[in-house]
Amino acid sequence: MMRNRLVVFRTILLLGLLLLWSLPAAASTLKPVRFMLQWSHQAQFAGYYVALEKGYYRDQGLDVTIVPGGPGLDASAYLNRGDVDFASLWLSTALMLTEQAQPLVNVAQIVNDSNLVLVTRREDTIENIADLSNKKVSIWEGDFRAPYVAWLQSKNVTPRIFPQYYSVNLFLQRAVDACSAMDYNEVHMIYQTGIDLDELKLFSLRDYGFGFPEDGVYATAETVRQDPQRAIAFRAATLAGWKYAAEHPEETLDIVMQYIEKDNVPTNRPHMKWMLANILDSVMPGPQNDWIFGVLSRQDYERTVQVLRTQGMLKKMPDYEEFIGGGLIDVP
Repeated sequence: MMRNRLVVFRTILLLGLLLLWSLPAAASTLKPVRFMLQWSHQAQFAGYYVALEKGYYRDQGLDVTIVPGGPGLDASAYLNRGDVDFASLWLSTALMLTEQAQPLVNVAQIVNDSNLVLVTRREDTIENIADLSNKKVSIWEGDFRAPYVAWLQSKNVTPRIFPQYYSVNLFLQRAVDACSAMDYNEVHMIYQTGIDLDELKLFSLRDYGFGFPEDGVYATAETVRQDPQRAIAFRAATLAGWKYAAEHPEETLDIVMQYIEKDNVPTNRPHMKWMLANILDSVMPGPQNDWIFGVLSRQDYERTVQVLRTQGMLKKMPDYEEFIGGGLIDVP
């Protein structure tokens, strides 16, 4: 009896050691990936968190580290320097970087709809865009500015434009009559200060033909050429994460809050719930949408390039096929 127990014990011990020895070997086969967000942790990036927490990246052979962005942490600069392998960037940002620095590849287009709005108060009787002439309007700087300016110029509207930074304080303090906002973010932030949504009038740029695709996953063309399979794997896992997020919003919200609480991001669960619901509407195709999940269409690409060229932010149109992978990344 004692001999049998000893044999069993030795067998279990041997199996345990074999399992232990196999773990580093398995981990060593994973390809390291650093992926940077264009802002601090929030529900805007929910699908990436889900892909990591659910093991989708690991299933694709990737060991992914998500690096948050934020004030002073420019994801496009990190990507351009080679400090990260992939980054979440706006389409307009990627286009300008392609022309000014080095070619980028759109590995996956995540946010295919525009969320840009201009916020006014109904009591100020700004009923249409023409009423904005000579009004004080705060608009974000950089590539966020182009769609707003192009929209206003197309209607021959000439407001007094002031720079807007990381808050909507100028609007809340009534220093301006209107401010730029994302409908999944700043609109709800204004609501949480005690201003009812019915008190606001929103001008959505998409309703005027100036809404363009926003967040996409980008890598330098050189990074993709060196290891196209890694880019393909990152794309597949990322899209799987977003699909799961859309199908399990409450569980996804729990995951988002874990990242927020870990980094002490100053926000709250109701705001993140609002953001998640609205961002998913811009990611997943629905009855009202005609985009393909994860794909940047030629039409949207060319519309965006045209506006940037009109604003003097681009000199030429990069080749569409090269921009979406040049055949290295298989997209539908």
